[in-house]
Amino acid sequence: MLLCAMSFEGDVMLIGYARVSTRDQTTELQTEALSAAGCERVFEDQTSGSREDRPGLSSALDYLRTGDTLVVWKLDRLGRTVKQLVHLVDSLQARGIHFRSLIDGIDTGSPAGRFFFHIMASLAEMERDLIAERTRAGLDAARKAGRPAKMTPGKITAARKLLETGTPARTVAESLGVSPTTLYRWLPAQTA
Repeated sequence: MLLCAMSFEGDVMLIGYARVSTRDQTTELQTEALSAAGCERVFEDQTSGSREDRPGLSSALDYLRTGDTLVVWKLDRLGRTVKQLVHLVDSLQARGIHFRSLIDGIDTGSPAGRFFFHIMASLAEMERDLIAERTRAGLDAARKAGRPAKMTPGKITAARKLLETGTPARTVAESLGVSPTTLYRWLPAQTA
């Protein structure tokens, strides 16, 4: 944890968060930029952004108070997906906390920054809806097309010949790459 001696207007503070993905990486570049931006305190993590358990981020979120601003060097330091970022920024705004990304030039303390995040939230919702729509369309198409038959006419002929020679049904099914149930569905016991 890095403490900086810079102060911000009144009781309102800039709180920084720096993250690297692996232990062999360093947060030095990020922490220097956050200190230069006026962060009074910087919390750090050395873990993937996709992980839910980020102790440094949790500590930063607990430390923040109404009117404070959470500052990151770059958006991807805070979260991996748009959905994750929007959710986090929405929860900050609900607590009266602003968010700023230095490299990306985003500051939810300004009307343009808030507008940007509303657009991101809309895009994330549209993305979820499109994925759901494509999934439904794919399932409908698969249902209409039906599953391709595992037993082709050639396999049926070969199965009949093998069964007629006394080859056990399980062995015939294995040699054709189907289950015994599939074999019996296509060649019921009375016709096999």
